[in-house]
Amino acid sequence: MPCRPAALPIALAVLLLPVPRAIATTEVTRQEATAYARKGQAVLYRESHWRYRQDGAARRLVLYRCADGRAFARKMVVERPTAQAPDFAFEDARDGYREGVRSTAGGRVVYVQEAAGGRAKERTVTAPTGAVIDAGFDASVRLHWDALNAGRPVTQPFLLPSRFDFVPVRLDPGPEVRWNGVAARRLSMKLDRWYGFVAPTMQLTYAETDQRLLEFAGIATIRDAKGRHQDVRIVFPQPAAPAEARALQQALATPLVRQCQA
Repeated sequence: MPCRPAALPIALAVLLLPVPRAIATTEVTRQEATAYARKGQAVLYRESHWRYRQDGAARRLVLYRCADGRAFARKMVVERPTAQAPDFAFEDARDGYREGVRSTAGGRVVYVQEAAGGRAKERTVTAPTGAVIDAGFDASVRLHWDALNAGRPVTQPFLLPSRFDFVPVRLDPGPEVRWNGVAARRLSMKLDRWYGFVAPTMQLTYAETDQRLLEFAGIATIRDAKGRHQDVRIVFPQPAAPAEARALQQALATPLVRQCQA
């Protein structure tokens, strides 16, 4: 289904506005990724990651795109209070699913809305010491890189928005590998509980030199047409590159489509 015509004038109007000074004066980077079926080479969707600073906080915008390039979902990550436990807001226009975390004076508010028109469920939670939220796992890996590189596992509480709770997740260091010619370290991530054997293990591959994520293999936030979370392999073939503030503004204003073409 094409994007709604009514959304186009809004997007164009936003693009014609001056670039906010808070964005215009900051460094903007962009990185592309492709999500494949974990077993195979079928392209499931694509990701565009934008990093910048605004209002004193590091931010990440992620646009999730159909195979043909149209955006169907968006996530905004704001690194507060810490990089490994950020606030975030995710929305999928295909079915109206939303989830996120926002900081308040009373604690972290977790919310989940299962479908468009549905009522969002909210709960205030207390983040334990060392908590990891959403994309904060990436910052957590770098924070504990020396321990992992020395062969020591790391266990941290990881937020599951659907449960409104933190569960212990264990990062285990794996072998040194060559990933497309890049010296890398493979890590595994799994629930650190007795019933962890029923949960799928996720694999993370990081470059040795700059600790950037090269590949993620596991269950993704993005669901298929039947509402099931997909088992994917997300590949980041190139490091982030400088981008124009105007291009970021365009990405922020990109309308989301409600359906990817088969």
